[in-house]
Amino acid sequence: MRSHDYGRDVLAAGKRRREIPEVPAEPGTVVEDPATGFCGAVVRIESGSVVLEDRHGRHRLFPLRPAAFLVDGQPVTLVRPAPSATAPAAARSASGSVRVEGLRARTARDSRIWVEGVHDAMLVERVWGHDLRVEGVVVESLDGVDELAARVEDFGTGPGRRLGVLVDHLVTGSKESRIVAAVHDENVLVTGHPYVDIWQAVKPSSVGIAAWPTVPRNVPWKEGICAALGWGEPAEGWRRVLAGVRGFRDLETPLIGAVERLIDFVTG
Repeated sequence: MRSHDYGRDVLAAGKRRREIPEVPAEPGTVVEDPATGFCGAVVRIESGSVVLEDRHGRHRLFPLRPAAFLVDGQPVTLVRPAPSATAPAAARSASGSVRVEGLRARTARDSRIWVEGVHDAMLVERVWGHDLRVEGVVVESLDGVDELAARVEDFGTGPGRRLGVLVDHLVTGSKESRIVAAVHDENVLVTGHPYVDIWQAVKPSSVGIAAWPTVPRNVPWKEGICAALGWGEPAEGWRRVLAGVRGFRDLETPLIGAVERLIDFVTG
């Protein structure tokens, strides 16, 4: 049995049982089953049990027992909502997960997700920010991955202290692939996408263009893109790109898969 702040056995005495708050199992309420670690939003009540849906859309059934769930890390007893309560369809976040209204961010985990630059961090926040706050995951910008192996060593990984790293242009033979190959740590997962820059992982149609222009190798990529599209300076170009992203459907599949794998890894 896991040991929690509220004691060894929450059902040991009537007085202790009365101290456990009751929470209506309203659709969208996020709870955790401490026995399995499954965290999800309430979908419905079914034959004395509650159906939870995690951020991948997986459903699991749990009995409605006293003090059986955690909310914000504290034990609660889920109860049926009042008969007059309605059950609206659960709203979805930008990543497609169930949106938790009135969310209070979970205490940050020791594990982290690292991305190459500020634009990468902003794009991940734009689409997965809600999920990251539910899971208590912090995203940090590295300002490049040239010193990745040294940064990993300085961080000090271990069980419960994992690193997920998102890398641009992670293709065979690239400089990035050689840098990543130097990292050997079971508590580190590096994923990436094939695009030269995170901008290119946004679908062209989402930013109102037919395709991303080809930039000569001797021209800085962002400057070349902005010059070809008449977008002015890279700062203005980035504002156009970010404004075109409303959710995961505006992103290319390789980036979506890479970020989802990192979130799973650091919260596993």
